[in-house]
Amino acid sequence: MTDTDKILVLGGCRSGKSSHALQLAETMGRRRVFVATCVPHDDEMQNRVDRHRRERSDTWRTLEIPINLAEAIRAHNPAADVILVDCLTLWLNNLLMQTQDTNQMQRAIDELAEAVKTAPHAVILVSNEVGAGIVPENRLARLYRDLAGWTNQAIAAACDRVVWTVAGIPVTIKPPFQNPAP
Repeated sequence: MTDTDKILVLGGCRSGKSSHALQLAETMGRRRVFVATCVPHDDEMQNRVDRHRRERSDTWRTLEIPINLAEAIRAHNPAADVILVDCLTLWLNNLLMQTQDTNQMQRAIDELAEAVKTAPHAVILVSNEVGAGIVPENRLARLYRDLAGWTNQAIAAACDRVVWTVAGIPVTIKPPFQNPAP
């Protein structure tokens, strides 16, 4: 792992992806920026946000950025050793509440991928894998699922490493594991 690694941590709900991303980030320098994308709209979601805050030490600077992720990454380039974004699927939800124009959303995804790729420090992004289930019954849910898949592909392409978490076990899928020569 290098000081400028770009890492995408994927997984299903409660797979351990956020905990793994936090552990990784804490090994990547002392100037840590946590970018929270969640906008809690009810008590249960607020409790989740509060629990995640308690998991981070006071060595973290926390930013609440529901939409402008690319701008946030670029703005904090000189002030961070590592930026941890949690999570991309909540970011997509926020974007969908603002617009359902897929061209506009694709531009936001592309802009984020470019900001990640060109950041002079480590960037870790957390995202849910939502495409492994059934086909959603309504247009908006299908659009969300598709956007999440496109986002995960674009960010994975911009990252040096992609980690899939299952049952609390991180499995590196990019670069793929290679058996050493005998």
